[in-house]
Amino acid sequence: MKQSSQIPHAVHTDLAPRPRGHYSQAIVHGGLVYCSGQLPLDPRTGELAGEIFGVQVQTVLNNLAAVLAASGSNLQCTLRTTVFLADIRQWDEFDAIYARTFGTHRPARTVVPAGPLHGGALIEMDAVAAVL
Repeated sequence: MKQSSQIPHAVHTDLAPRPRGHYSQAIVHGGLVYCSGQLPLDPRTGELAGEIFGVQVQTVLNNLAAVLAASGSNLQCTLRTTVFLADIRQWDEFDAIYARTFGTHRPARTVVPAGPLHGGALIEMDAVAAVL
């Protein structure tokens, strides 16, 4: 199998939270962007965006949109998301906010009941998207 000459490159934007470990916000390779899990952190302060679930969901989606934009993509180019919920009983509220944000676009998706998440977050989401 022939190897691609395209070298993967890391993406960084100040419009999304800084990584708190040894990882990148996203990696672009082969026409795709692989976004790391986004927590509901305020990009300016790095602090949790409140305790209200709906606010956390919208913050995660905003952070994801910022990383995608910095990668040369957008939410409408999202191919797949993986969503981790601390409490699966919040699935309906999550789904309503997700649907409102993505509109008619319906990426493939997995929702995982995860129990407690890092730093008291109620949601975390990663994504794979096509680069424009």
